Amino acid sequence: MRMGESRPTKPKARLPRGFRDRGAAEIVAERRILETIRGVYEAYGFSPLETPAFEFTDALGKFLPDVDRPNEGVFSLKDDDEQWLSLRYDLTAPLARHVAANFQNLAKPFRRYQVGPVWRNEKPGPGRYREFLQFDADTVGSASPSADAELLMMLSDTLEALGLKRGDYIVKLNNRKLLDGVLEAAGIALEDRVRRGIVLRAIDKMDRLGPQGVGALLGEGRKDESGDFTKGAGLSAEQAARILSFVAPDAADEDAHLRQIGTLVGSSAIGAAGLSELEQIVKLLAACGYGPDRVQFDTGVVRGLDYYTGAVFEAQLTFPVQNEAGETVVFGSVAGGGRYDDLVARFTGQTVPATGVSIGVSRLIASLASRGIAGGDLAPLVVVTVMDKAEAAASFQMVRELRAAGLRAEAYVGTGKFGDQMKYADKRGAAVAVIEGGDERARGEVTLKDLALGAELAKSVESRAAWVGARQAQVSVKRDNLVGAIKDMLEKR
Repeated sequence: MRMGESRPTKPKARLPRGFRDRGAAEIVAERRILETIRGVYEAYGFSPLETPAFEFTDALGKFLPDVDRPNEGVFSLKDDDEQWLSLRYDLTAPLARHVAANFQNLAKPFRRYQVGPVWRNEKPGPGRYREFLQFDADTVGSASPSADAELLMMLSDTLEALGLKRGDYIVKLNNRKLLDGVLEAAGIALEDRVRRGIVLRAIDKMDRLGPQGVGALLGEGRKDESGDFTKGAGLSAEQAARILSFVAPDAADEDAHLRQIGTLVGSSAIGAAGLSELEQIVKLLAACGYGPDRVQFDTGVVRGLDYYTGAVFEAQLTFPVQNEAGETVVFGSVAGGGRYDDLVARFTGQTVPATGVSIGVSRLIASLASRGIAGGDLAPLVVVTVMDKAEAAASFQMVRELRAAGLRAEAYVGTGKFGDQMKYADKRGAAVAVIEGGDERARGEVTLKDLALGAELAKSVESRAAWVGARQAQVSVKRDNLVGAIKDMLEKR
């Protein structure tokens, strides 16, 4: 290097904020979960679809801010033809674009599932990343409540296929039109978006604040424990009482609750339509054996109400877990969805009824792991050592035989000596090491080393005795019996 020349700058080995690397354990567990979900979805008649990671930004219209760079909630860039592109925010907007572009050629209803990563340009936090996996299923082209009911049944079946028992989860069901009807009956016009927004945000806090806190937000406002004041919707006591009767009912059962809502929506046409849809869904669910122990009517579910137009639902896990701070909490929502009849119309001007469900896979994996049912270990690994580099072909031939027999195996391809190879096998978590030196080859034998058993033998007799049993940590077998001997060793694990 000459005088005055600066050293080249080395890049730092770092990750962008809100992104992460994932290891084998999580990936294998994810693969098992995805295959389970895929099996249920395909059993219901849904077919796969893939769409690209990037879409034209105007196709994700509901996330566009009125700024030069459309970057609120989405990651965006300008293509070389000056067109704005964005990484998909969810899998539903690309579906709407696909349906609009291929509408004439699709069988209606169009039933598809899709799994893939989505990206959100939002502030990351504990357990909240900017890239995560979703698994969606949607029915496009049917206005029948039976399409919504089917998704609710499929979601319940999926959670149970993954190992959750009834009581571990509940799918909560509501209808956007019901709330619209209650608000209309309470004198809050559908066009009064500001006040409606305050009301919806208040309702969404029911689980955390309870009826009293929500009632305060529906009225003049609420002061929290820190002394901060949140301005309320300014409703009268009568208006607030009507809304609270909707989201915090005192009915004895589901049927009584539905009758109570019929009174609350009064003469509202949209409320009556929502009630009719809900009753049809509940009736079909009951006829198919999906009662309140699996799918439960809950007027407190208000997810994404500017997005949904009818039924809305959310799958929540009910068992306690410990969060990152060591606190015991209820895990909460792992999936949600509902009816969105206006999304395709953004492209075509024609209303196309649609309903869908989305499972948050990363969150679901974490919840199943906390329950001890997210398992999905890789198959046991067999490492074949290479004692003589000139005879490496013999080691690779053994590996070919093991793989042909359905075993997971690899030959050592490094440059280390025997001790290095055994250390490598240990670090790889291998179950068995195969050793064939000159002496073994002359006798037509190979030596098999049970690595897991060897680790146990290093422990005290008291802790290992029951586990070890009649197994041997190292055994010599005939070369012709290589596959059978390894299978026997693995079966004893």
